[in-house]
Amino acid sequence: MAASSRSLLRVLSRCQSQFYPVSSSSLTAHRQLPVRSYAAAAKPAQKEKKEETGQEKVVKEKRKIDDRDRHKPYGLTAWAPLDDVYFVRYYPKPVYEMPVAIEMLKNFQKLDFTAENQPVYINLCLDMKLEKKKKVDPFVSTMYLPHPFKTDVNKVVVFTENPDQARLAMENGATIAGGAELVEKILADEITADFYLAEPDIVQKLLPLKNKLRKKFPKSKRGSVGINIPKMLALFRTGHEYIVEDVCVNTQVATLDMPKDFIFENIQAVCKDVASHKPTELGPFIVQAVICSRTSEGLRVKIEDLLPQEPEKS
Repeated sequence: MAASSRSLLRVLSRCQSQFYPVSSSSLTAHRQLPVRSYAAAAKPAQKEKKEETGQEKVVKEKRKIDDRDRHKPYGLTAWAPLDDVYFVRYYPKPVYEMPVAIEMLKNFQKLDFTAENQPVYINLCLDMKLEKKKKVDPFVSTMYLPHPFKTDVNKVVVFTENPDQARLAMENGATIAGGAELVEKILADEITADFYLAEPDIVQKLLPLKNKLRKKFPKSKRGSVGINIPKMLALFRTGHEYIVEDVCVNTQVATLDMPKDFIFENIQAVCKDVASHKPTELGPFIVQAVICSRTSEGLRVKIEDLLPQEPEKS
């Protein structure tokens, strides 16, 4: 029975091949196998970047375009507008002489009907770079203004353990003078002042006040630590303090009701004091200056004539 079934299947398969011829290509047509006619290349190994020791990386600096001799500034329409109404972004920002800018601030006040005694501010943008990778550290400075604009004097506390120096400080205008016993009262906010001065011997006993006073804590760099108490009091009672934040100085220099010459001389004094914190041979310290009043727009001003000039190299 098994043999007869096998023979029957063999006969049927032969009959099928005669009535339905099947080619070898049709047998593989349904599979559609991809055919690759090239050899796969091995992926090249990435070369490791070896940094050479002692070789400094070259930093690409932005190319500065000198367009002073061009008929118009690079990327702008013209050097100056021909009409009173124009798009500001199409023209370079005007830079005024200092006396002209001060006169404009006074005219703005009259046109706007604002207060005559409003403060006048100056904003200085600084170049803090020194030799190689060094920079000028942000600093706090106290200076004399030729024409003070404050009507009241600053409150000053003097730390000293010498009774004679304490009496001398009170005679020269100190608000309070004393030793380490003042620390607890200052921490409890029983005593507040604008400035705190100290003799060198007592500074270590004042360390608990460091977080409380922060930038007002006595330091020799700021001139608030020394032995000449009368001289320090004369500076800090009537002096003007400004702070460098990041790369900028923004401080009041006068009030708008002061004479123009007084405002100009105060601005000149502040610029010279700021510029003194960087050697002139390393380039200008002040890059840009803007003055304004409380209610006016900012005006860019020329400060080249106000700063100490770089010495000529022989």
